[in-house]
Amino acid sequence: MAETTVVHLLRHGEVHNPQGVLYGRLPGYHLSETGRLMAETVAKAVGGRDIVALYSSPLERAIETATPLADKLGLEIVQDERLIEAGNLLEGRMVGQGLGVLRNPRNYRYFWNPLRPSWGEPYPVIVTRMKSIIDDARAAARGHEAVLVSHQLPIWAIRSAAEGRRLWHDPRRRQCALASLTTLTFDGDRLVSIGYSEPAGSLQTGPSIPGA
Repeated sequence: MAETTVVHLLRHGEVHNPQGVLYGRLPGYHLSETGRLMAETVAKAVGGRDIVALYSSPLERAIETATPLADKLGLEIVQDERLIEAGNLLEGRMVGQGLGVLRNPRNYRYFWNPLRPSWGEPYPVIVTRMKSIIDDARAAARGHEAVLVSHQLPIWAIRSAAEGRRLWHDPRRRQCALASLTTLTFDGDRLVSIGYSEPAGSLQTGPSIPGA
């Protein structure tokens, strides 16, 4: 009989970023106090589940989000580049909240093709790498559960692909809050359901910066 395997895609918690920088893959961005509390809240919420594998993007905010769960479950955090934030030519720029990066005319040259997108890593490339790590995690945790800590756009892209939706989209419409879980359930090798939950939703203080 086929086995049920569950893969949770966990977005990292809130980052300390008072200047409103689109930090992307830049090093040195750590969880805020609220972000650490978010990570602890998620660990409490899912720590009793049958999780046998824990993977994380190599960026600091993702590893820090995975750490309370690793401590609770006694698991090693496996860092994997396939879970990293999407590449973005605008990283390092001050964008404030939402789509503030659009207000600077100097950035317009990056926006010639929103379908690709022209300002960063192509959506199909993101989907391919995310599918690859999900397949590997599913194999490692077959019959059990795995948690993969990643970032908003990679999680949203693979969910959109799995649900048969177009990959280009308005970033403000992503359903992928800080410290949220997008849960993929497989019957054998077949994806049978996609769920979404926000264990730390009460700690969300406002909109986050796309590309985080």
